[in-house]
Amino acid sequence: MSKPVLPVVLFGFFCQPSKVAEKHLVLWDGECGFCRRSVDWLLALDHESRLEALPYQQAPSPPMTPALASACERAVHVVAVDGRVFRAGRAVLFALDVVGWRTLAFVGRIPPFIWAIELGYWVVARNRRWFSKLLFRARTS
Repeated sequence: MSKPVLPVVLFGFFCQPSKVAEKHLVLWDGECGFCRRSVDWLLALDHESRLEALPYQQAPSPPMTPALASACERAVHVVAVDGRVFRAGRAVLFALDVVGWRTLAFVGRIPPFIWAIELGYWVVARNRRWFSKLLFRARTS
């Protein structure tokens, strides 16, 4: 006998797990170049195609809600196939775990590393245009 599928509430967001969801959904800011390059890098590591990345501006409802859209303006979110929602540094660690970087993800979840990851995430997120220019300079011919 299978367990009933229950809704999940995390970080104030409600996501009803879908029985047909086969991939974890990465919601990112489609207007952010740094975010786009980061997601492209992550998807290149996803050899088993377990992630689906979508700009939050294009995400369907559900799982998108007004509250989740507002939160996605400030941080990447991952909606897991079971309905759990991860944001910011924890979303990155979840995605890295999914693509096979399990040791890094495991260690990153341990205090004080998770605190440093979350702090680093927020510093980069608040200055992503500057980091984008620094890390992803335009190529010249």
